[in-house]
Amino acid sequence: MSNSIYIGYYFKVQPLQPATEILIAELGYAGFESFVENEDGVTAYIQKNEWQKDILDDIQILNSDEFEISYTFEDIEQTNWNEEWEKNFNPIVVDNLCSVRAPFHQKPNTKYDIIIEPKMSFGTGHHETTHMMIQHILNNDFKDKSVLDMGCGTGVLAILAEIKGAKPIDAIDYDNWCYLNSLENVERNNCKNITVLEGDANLLKNKKYDIIIANINRNILLQDMKTYTACLNKNGMLFLSGFYADDISIIQAECEKYMLKFAEKLERNNWVSLKFLN
Repeated sequence: MSNSIYIGYYFKVQPLQPATEILIAELGYAGFESFVENEDGVTAYIQKNEWQKDILDDIQILNSDEFEISYTFEDIEQTNWNEEWEKNFNPIVVDNLCSVRAPFHQKPNTKYDIIIEPKMSFGTGHHETTHMMIQHILNNDFKDKSVLDMGCGTGVLAILAEIKGAKPIDAIDYDNWCYLNSLENVERNNCKNITVLEGDANLLKNKKYDIIIANINRNILLQDMKTYTACLNKNGMLFLSGFYADDISIIQAECEKYMLKFAEKLERNNWVSLKFLN
């Protein structure tokens, strides 16, 4: 039995833009959850249990005469992931304030420096949604606030929240690798106020937070919005991402159903992140 839980697609794209951006958007709708752009195109990852044979049938750009796009795909074995990662992972800097890097990268000159060893969990800052969530944390007051990082991935958002003075912090992910990876990264960054939990919104019964960060996907956000609202303290802040500009109206309508007030929008390559106030 294979121990692969992800499938990697390697797309070669000519010309690169705007084809790569369109391709990533369409793959996101199809269920792919992480993308690494490179000089030839993009590598896209999807969980094996989300994959089906006709997964690319609705990717319209593959049939476009304007671009040449070819691809190969393979199962990503757990044991290969660190090697894959070191080939693909470059350090990032958000707004010249916060760097996210691996232990093998040189220390940059930024106010906040986060070190992660991502393995097969996602949320490194490269993806637009994580990048925007980092911006939200940088731009808002987290000092002494209780925080939930829902769908924590690598734990990078929870780690930055602690660096910005938040406590206590819960970081939750249903994926076992994300859970284990977040535990490692929390320890690696000497965090003392983060509790990492494996599970979903069922863990939130009787919990209360000043700030909730949920970078997941549209369907989970819509499904769990009632639970998030019940957990959010009065005057609390809710940051949402993991969806596209086209999804804003449906997300906003669901938030308004629970009396949450829209406060701010960030947008990056058609991905968006929204801030709501309770």
